[in-house]
Amino acid sequence: MTKHTRFLYKSFIITSFAVLLIVRPVIAQDSLSKDKRMEWWREARFGMFVHFGTYAQWGGVYHGHEQAHGGAEWIMNRAKIPIQEYIDTAKNFNPVNYNPDAWAKMAKDAGMKYLVVTTKHHDGFALFNTKASNWNAVTVSTYGRDLIAPLAVACKKYGIKLGFYYSQSQDWVNPGGAVARKPMKEGWANPDSTQIDAYTAQHKGHWDALQQTKTFDEYINDVAVPQVKELLTNYGEIAVFWWDTPMDISNAEAQKFKEVLKLQPQIITNDRLKRPNFSGDTKTPEQKIPDRSELDGEDWESCMTMNTSWGYKSWDDDWKSSQDLIRNLINSSSKGGNYLLNIGPKPDGSFPQESIDRLQKIGAWMKVNSEAIYGSKANPLKEMPWGRITRKENKKGTVLYLSVFDWPANGQLLLSGLNLKVKSAKFLATETKLEFKKEDSNLNINVPTEMPNKVATVIKVQLKGEIKSVVYKNGKMHTGEID
Repeated sequence: MTKHTRFLYKSFIITSFAVLLIVRPVIAQDSLSKDKRMEWWREARFGMFVHFGTYAQWGGVYHGHEQAHGGAEWIMNRAKIPIQEYIDTAKNFNPVNYNPDAWAKMAKDAGMKYLVVTTKHHDGFALFNTKASNWNAVTVSTYGRDLIAPLAVACKKYGIKLGFYYSQSQDWVNPGGAVARKPMKEGWANPDSTQIDAYTAQHKGHWDALQQTKTFDEYINDVAVPQVKELLTNYGEIAVFWWDTPMDISNAEAQKFKEVLKLQPQIITNDRLKRPNFSGDTKTPEQKIPDRSELDGEDWESCMTMNTSWGYKSWDDDWKSSQDLIRNLINSSSKGGNYLLNIGPKPDGSFPQESIDRLQKIGAWMKVNSEAIYGSKANPLKEMPWGRITRKENKKGTVLYLSVFDWPANGQLLLSGLNLKVKSAKFLATETKLEFKKEDSNLNINVPTEMPNKVATVIKVQLKGEIKSVVYKNGKMHTGEID
């Protein structure tokens, strides 16, 4: 055995042992209350969403035609790509630069506390080693490996909670899966559009005869339920299970999924398994942060993209600024919600540089100001025109974190509606004390002419006593998928 071979063998043994530690079966525990299960999630406030699969190979382009509408992960459906062509392309799926350690570390350095990855999106391609279908990265692709197992190891290494996205209803390759009908014009200007649209209208959205060679019940029983069981058995403790597009599922079928979830009684689920009878733990507004008038007292998480697509789209340059992303995080926290920010890796498994740059800038802000985010509660006062407010309670009373977006030109930051005694005010970043004056319910804080942090400057205000909150719980939150 050569020195190089011995090194590879030793590395294989170490990695295999680490995976075994991760994927040991989860031991059933007593049922936990929702509040107990939600403790870490409410503390976290910030997570990473990752949309990755064989759709990344297309990059939102089909035979030279840029996808006309929607996220690039929908290209198979919108372009009406034949199953065999899609499978043949997936054979070349080879993310040679996939580095789960780097993924988890970037999440941690950005201040994120959990990571939710698409184990199987609507095209049905599983990133994990599944026995329920040959349509997976291990069996079909050049890469030939399970992408989820090493990610579980990496997340554990960096203290990142791991979550799984799973498309339980839609599946465009495994026969019997449901299909959301999208008109041909949302893909490309196919001259046969009229004929194709007529066919999909008659076949519940399906465009390829192979998709209907089995029933939906067969798909649920033979593929979806077994795969969920594999995901909850083979990868250690899973913090979140993220369902998507609840189509065609009966109450009985939804109950089958819920029974499998009992394998991990600590798990948190969203509200997309089946509506309305299986509401889950968290609501899921998509691509927007709710107004306060929409809040209904339930836990919620806003999922958003950095550009316009969830999956990698090679020509999508409409990137949100790091300032906008940081302010979105603050805005979500100020309303008591979480922010799940998406990355769409390139076909080689690496993150786009634009995403990396933004993660680094978010991480720099969080390194200094995360106290205003982690474990924070919603703003107890009316919203202020200059920014957003989060709060915490401690033994001394109540702490308000004033995240200022628009700096006052007159050097006076006004906070109104405050009926408690103010003990101190200071910059969170430097702990520099600030002079202030309280008149009735108005607090005026003297601030310097220049804004210390142009993205969001946080002022920490310590109050004596518990503040009486404005309660927002009667709204009607729009929750669920847009695309």
